[in-house]
Amino acid sequence: MLAAGRPQPHLPAAASGNIWNPGHIGPRTAASAGPVVGALPLPPRSVLGENSGNRNVTAKGAGSLKCSVVIPTYNRVELLRHTLNSLVWQSLPKEQFEVLVADDGSDDSTAEMVESFRGRLNVRYFFQERDGFQVAKARNLGISHAEGEVCVMLDCGVLAHSELLRAHLDSHDASDVPLAVCGYVYCFHVNNDFAKLMDQVIDYDDPDLTVAKLKARKLWLDVRETFYGRYGDDIGDLPAPWLNFWTCNVSARTEQLRSIGMFDEAFRSWGGEDIDLGYRLHRDGARFMVNREAAGVHCPHEKDFDSNIAQVSENYKYMAEKYGTPIIQLLLDVGDAVGNLDFFKLNDVIRERGLPRCADYLAEREAAGQTTP
Repeated sequence: MLAAGRPQPHLPAAASGNIWNPGHIGPRTAASAGPVVGALPLPPRSVLGENSGNRNVTAKGAGSLKCSVVIPTYNRVELLRHTLNSLVWQSLPKEQFEVLVADDGSDDSTAEMVESFRGRLNVRYFFQERDGFQVAKARNLGISHAEGEVCVMLDCGVLAHSELLRAHLDSHDASDVPLAVCGYVYCFHVNNDFAKLMDQVIDYDDPDLTVAKLKARKLWLDVRETFYGRYGDDIGDLPAPWLNFWTCNVSARTEQLRSIGMFDEAFRSWGGEDIDLGYRLHRDGARFMVNREAAGVHCPHEKDFDSNIAQVSENYKYMAEKYGTPIIQLLLDVGDAVGNLDFFKLNDVIRERGLPRCADYLAEREAAGQTTP
């Protein structure tokens, strides 16, 4: 049974919402670094924002492009601008990828800013009316319309190294099995302790230089470095590799994302919807790996640490009730006053306690005629 008062998971099979598609844009030129002057006028807000019906895109399938970059946003126009600008300079040819901006009801100048990239990126903009926190639904809006074989999911405010997209694709191309690729993220922080100093160090116009500088100085490395230092970068054989599938910089095959139902839209507060997706990718056979060449820089911005912890704790309860497996139940003891488990050491706990793989646990319950949540 799901948490009281929580909506049933909504895992859409087809896309809904409105779309503005500026189509394929020509190759990058040095002169294109600034705002496009004389671009086609911005479509009316009714085209960008009102829900006028459904568009079934599943018949198109994925594969006409190599890569679809899905970026959710809400009232973060400047952070989004930095992310889009970094994508302009990707080494991957522009005809091989698209950028899908999924707007969760912004009332700032996000739409107009995205339009300014019309001459520099193959960008599509989607808008959904604001109805509380709906980042899962926003990401699904992008994935549903994706035409690339692989979806790369970035957070608004992540500066992409020029090799980020190519590195993600190289991993998928080299594998005979579906992958869930975790990119590397510098300057990711859970609070505001170093935000001002990070802002001074980051060159927002040159992510490559910033990454090189941070890597050389070993400064503000990926917060998951504790995990990688413990288990290495080949995390596919861990019992719970999905714990690090944070959608600030990850990728998976579009077809597989759709086949498992994409993000669970019952997540209506911060945190957990990404590892929930990672868990289902793992159950569906995706192999997890880290690719440090798929590097990005997380732009500092204000965070409410206490609020985020409270919200993700509730979402962990939801996951525990939804799946009911001993491994998922461990999330309830992360940082708890009684259990006080370290998130990055949960794979050790799983092995020390001899907990069964989730698939085995559920199979045993089914064989015994026991119901699952």
